[in-house]
Amino acid sequence: MNNLFEGNDQLAHLAQTAWTMLLEYAPKAILAIITLLVGLWLINRMVSVIDKKLHQKDPTLSKFLCGFVSILLKALLLISVASMIGIATTSFVAALGAAGLAVGLALQGSLANFAGGVLILIFKPFRVGDVIEAQSYVGTVHEIQILYTIINTFDNRRVVIPNGNLSNSSLINYSSYDKRRVDMTFGIGYGDDIQKAKAIITKLIAADERVLPDPEPLVVVSSLGDSSVNLSVRVWTQSSDYWPFFWNMQEKVKESFDAEGVSIPFPQRDVHLYQAK
Repeated sequence: MNNLFEGNDQLAHLAQTAWTMLLEYAPKAILAIITLLVGLWLINRMVSVIDKKLHQKDPTLSKFLCGFVSILLKALLLISVASMIGIATTSFVAALGAAGLAVGLALQGSLANFAGGVLILIFKPFRVGDVIEAQSYVGTVHEIQILYTIINTFDNRRVVIPNGNLSNSSLINYSSYDKRRVDMTFGIGYGDDIQKAKAIITKLIAADERVLPDPEPLVVVSSLGDSSVNLSVRVWTQSSDYWPFFWNMQEKVKESFDAEGVSIPFPQRDVHLYQAK
């Protein structure tokens, strides 16, 4: 009988302890959950506002900064929520720092990509919307994230390049200047009139409105090849007109050479056969 009373006393004591802890920690837990939900909502709203404000001025900075601010604020929110529940923030921050060090050592490449993203934002070798050539890819910069830069190629492929590679290697930015020089080479036969061929090309250049008068177009004999006399053409156009002009000029020169009787030779070889007696 005594054991029964002792067991009931223990159950009552446990129930009383549980009730006391519930009364003590339940309000804190509910408040922490509310704080977490409201905090996440405010952070998302804040990031959205920053994105809208910055996107109009600098789309490159917008995506990077929004991602960084979102991660930082959410980490601070979690620390605050842990403090509200009763977790010692000092030990929590120390544990978080130790975990961060371990993760940092394991993710050295990611940290290098983050640093590369910061360097890209500071020195701005390219921006969102620029056409660049990097890591053997050519395309339009679609987005610069915290760790990676996304490029859309002209054949509609999505290329993800680590920022560390972009910040530590050479790249070509085709959108840095509004003017570009179009370099072309046309070959004519050794028996053709060089001055006539140059006059045909010069006439075609003068008739095209996309050609800029300054710097002045140049048509010269650049080399004497194995099968042709090569004429080099140097013409300046707006960057947006580069490829349309280049392709159109190839077609026009071929048609004009054919109409004027100027040949465009192709590699050929004469073979002489000797009959042995």
